[in-house]
Amino acid sequence: MRICGVELSGGEAILCLLSYEGDTFTVPECRKRSFSVSKSSETDNIRDFSFAFNKLMEDYKIDRIVILERHQKGKFAGSATSFKLEAAIQLQERPVDLISVLDVKEQIKRNPPHVDFDTLGLKKFQKTAFETVYAFQNRLIYQK
Repeated sequence: MRICGVELSGGEAILCLLSYEGDTFTVPECRKRSFSVSKSSETDNIRDFSFAFNKLMEDYKIDRIVILERHQKGKFAGSATSFKLEAAIQLQERPVDLISVLDVKEQIKRNPPHVDFDTLGLKKFQKTAFETVYAFQNRLIYQK
């Protein structure tokens, strides 16, 4: 199974792919690490993002997408642009799940990755997206 983890921050969607086979996971190389959307008030920019994101998911044969959930209200609420990006992702033709920050922390604490993040070949800004997809995959495994 191939899953794409997404962290939405401001006008940016940060990605990390995770492939799980048997008892091991791999982090496949991906040509795109993030998408930036400026001027989210323009319909064409959101459409362009949606098209490019969907194409990437098709090219890498992604089975599922998991998005790190953001607060809708309060001091730490997500931006309007991030919610537009989330909606565009949720309209993709594959299953999309949301996972809370608390669930991610709980899963990482229960079953930390047995690999050093620096050896995965990811950029530092992708760490949260990696933790999101890793925690979601753990939740799938241990719910069975």
